[in-house]
Amino acid sequence: MTTNRIFIIAEAGVNHNGSLAAAKTLVEAAATAGADAVKFQSFRAENLVTAGAAKAEYQKVTTGAGENQLEMLRRLELSDGDHVELVAHCRKCGIEFLSTPFDLQMVDLLRGLGQTTWKIPSGEITNLPYLRKIGSLRQTVILSTGMATLEETAAALDVLRTSGTPDGRVTVLHCTTEYPAPLDEVNLLAMQTLAAAFPGVKVGYSDHTGGITIPIAAAALGATLIEKHFTLDKTLPGPDHRASLEPHELAAMVKAVREVERALGSGEKKPTPGELRNRAIARKSIVAARDIPAGTPFSAENLTVKRPGTGVSPMRWDSVLGTRASRNYRKDDLINA
Repeated sequence: MTTNRIFIIAEAGVNHNGSLAAAKTLVEAAATAGADAVKFQSFRAENLVTAGAAKAEYQKVTTGAGENQLEMLRRLELSDGDHVELVAHCRKCGIEFLSTPFDLQMVDLLRGLGQTTWKIPSGEITNLPYLRKIGSLRQTVILSTGMATLEETAAALDVLRTSGTPDGRVTVLHCTTEYPAPLDEVNLLAMQTLAAAFPGVKVGYSDHTGGITIPIAAAALGATLIEKHFTLDKTLPGPDHRASLEPHELAAMVKAVREVERALGSGEKKPTPGELRNRAIARKSIVAARDIPAGTPFSAENLTVKRPGTGVSPMRWDSVLGTRASRNYRKDDLINA
């Protein structure tokens, strides 16, 4: 059984629609589904976008084009007090609280609440002051690389490293920043490219596809961390609901990832305990193809190979041929040699 447990983050994000009650229900759903952590997003809209910033195309589809990004984000903020209550609620539900800070002020807020794992979203991978502040904390960092090149990823890691966070505390997530992400743009093998390019870090996957197939595939490819958006109801208004899992789907994903995790094993090629019980039954031995009188030379005509595998291995066939029978053999007797 594998010794490396895959860390699963249920990404609640802004799917609470600004409601503390909904956020608490999301915490409960994530805990019930078996996720290791539930993650929100911490921001003040005025610190995040300019007054005239346009929405992404998928946001126009999901929330309409009649407002700008600032107006949309104002409705999705969590207050300082909301954060305090969510931390307590996560503790009560037995699940780790995480939130992605989108500005330096939110880093300070989350530090004050005891957060020690820092998720850097894809949009901040080129934000030098932000990267420096996160790196200077010298704590656990999860770096999402949606929209980024290998060179931009290397630059971000260098900032974290020179600011005080060693590679060993960093998990780099492959990600496709589109909602939902088309399958032909997922490029899941890029996760292995990241692992090869940055051998000092762990790698994982942040998924924006529909369904649960791709996160399961990521687990099979060696992801140490998987992040997936979820919602209470895909039909709710808001930018991310349609590209999210509902609670029963999240639970199915967690179950499947855990099964893959168990199946990955140690990587050592050797018979398992179950296989050892079956080996003698499934393998074959050298046996008499017909009655063989004592002293008769063994040949391809009087020997054959049959189950069970409790006698002389057929891999010794050549060394047995030409030797003489030490006793009388009846057809199907195991040969002693």
